[in-house]
Amino acid sequence: QVQLVESGGGLVQAGGSLRLSCVASGRTFRTSAMGWFRQAPGKEREFVVAISWSGVATYYADSDKGRFTISRDNAKNTVYLQMNSLKPEDTAVYYCVVGSKLVTTSDGYSYWGQGTQVTVSS
Repeated sequence: QVQLVESGGGLVQAGGSLRLSCVASGRTFRTSAMGWFRQAPGKEREFVVAISWSGVATYYADSDKGRFTISRDNAKNTVYLQMNSLKPEDTAVYYCVVGSKLVTTSDGYSYWGQGTQVTVSS
């Protein structure tokens, strides 16, 4: 059974940083794209960032460029999201995803984690 377990969420003040982690288990993810989506209260789920299986290619949402950095460690089946200069509008539940292709749409990812809450206070 495929499992994605996120960690690292929490409460932080505006301008602060958080590092999210997602560990994948149950199959080999070394040839899969991994990434993050988020959903704020009352809003639709939106793409944040994704990384190719090799780690060479990345896609970032325009709102996150320059502030967020994605990386992965295939030996550990883990993807990381370093979030700096956080803003109150970054408040959301962040979901880890795994898919066969590097895309920015939610239907391109077959596996989703349970989510981790990120709250940024002003």
